Amino acid sequence: MPQTDWLFFRTALLDWYEPERRPMPWKGEPDPYRVWLSEIILQQTRVAQGLPYFERFVAAYPTVTDLAGADDDAVLKLWEGLGYYSRARNLLRAARTVANDLDGHFPDTYTGLKALPGVGPYTAAAIASFAFGRQVAVLDGNVYRVIARFAGDEAPTDGSSGRKHFQQAVDQAMGDTHAADFNQAIMDFGALVCTPRNAACPSCPLAKQCKARAKGTVYDLPVKKKSITKRSRYFHYLVIKDTKGSFLLQQRTTKDIWQSLYEFPLIEADTTDLRLRQLMESEAWPTWLEPNRITEGKRSLVYRQQLSHQTILAVFHQIEWRAPTKLPDRFVRIDRAAHSAYALPRVINRYLEDGTLTLDL
Repeated sequence: MPQTDWLFFRTALLDWYEPERRPMPWKGEPDPYRVWLSEIILQQTRVAQGLPYFERFVAAYPTVTDLAGADDDAVLKLWEGLGYYSRARNLLRAARTVANDLDGHFPDTYTGLKALPGVGPYTAAAIASFAFGRQVAVLDGNVYRVIARFAGDEAPTDGSSGRKHFQQAVDQAMGDTHAADFNQAIMDFGALVCTPRNAACPSCPLAKQCKARAKGTVYDLPVKKKSITKRSRYFHYLVIKDTKGSFLLQQRTTKDIWQSLYEFPLIEADTTDLRLRQLMESEAWPTWLEPNRITEGKRSLVYRQQLSHQTILAVFHQIEWRAPTKLPDRFVRIDRAAHSAYALPRVINRYLEDGTLTLDL
């Protein structure tokens, strides 16, 4: 492969860069708490979606100490709708580490930052460069794409060897340029010009030396060698209403999707094509929910939620329950309006917002 002219690359990139092209409230922000918070929120999240969450978090928890002292359920509720809830749990763990173990001060080095819960190589590099002026190049999806296309690099981006290969490439591309400016420039460039689809190649300042454009392989790069295996899961939620008009929620404790969120009692099956009577006869039916104490109600339409590696197909069974006074420990009783205090999976919120779409059994 012909040698890549990284001097041309960084010169043209920085000539193109203007912070106002992509204004965001954390740009140029020296506060490591806000930089860290923005980067955690934007992991696997578009800026347009993440910005309102950032603003709400800063308003509710202005400092890392405020966040460290927050109630877990309140933080999960504020995070509701962003998905990937492990990020929210790690957010709290990292905040408490900084507040309690580090006297409220974030580590100011790449290595120290990477030791925090939920902070990987990219996030550590971003915080180190933006908040502390460390000379570390970031490597995220935008950067992979820009580097691979400009260099015509067909090396797979996934896996540790791919990350190491492209980290070396972006380090060369950055050279001795101020890291914070270079990092923001290349990420903005990938978001605004060198986009996954409909890239602005005709007006691209890097076009004359872009190897992918010369070869006609712009949309073939970057390369991933692994394909994601997706599966479908079939959830039957029991919307149990007792004689006092209250509903039951339980906290999801398993190390699975939506850990620590609340949900209706759940039976997972191999299909959504099951009626309540069939569920009662299954081994998964909860032993505390005696069939002779319930009255069948309605069954919802099928609700769908697409996650990165799985598709959730959910049906809601509405049940009237002549309940005993004592519940299993993991349950809470709420009225319909009180569900807004609990963090729920999106598929349940959709059902609650659209609860009229029910079918008689």
